[in-house]
Amino acid sequence: MSRTRLTEDEITAALTALPEWHREGEAIVRTAETASFMTAIRVVDTVAVAAEELDHHPDIDIRWRTLRFALSTHSAGGLTGLDTTLAARIDDVLRTTS
Repeated sequence: MSRTRLTEDEITAALTALPEWHREGEAIVRTAETASFMTAIRVVDTVAVAAEELDHHPDIDIRWRTLRFALSTHSAGGLTGLDTTLAARIDDVLRTTS
């Protein structure tokens, strides 16, 4: 997982493998609805552990049982492999938790 900024072609390829995510400027974003508020909090807790392991932290918005994740490597000024790796981990968490 590199902190080197991805090319446009690399971003397009990565988003093909991450169909729940879309691009908003220099970030990739996903919204997910969970079964309950407590489930949403469990998802956030589990994502926090993955983010700490990668030393890469998402922006997370919690609205009752709806979560919005935004990923960007601010130090690189855009998207890197860290963003796509964390997006895949978030997808895994959502599949197993919500």
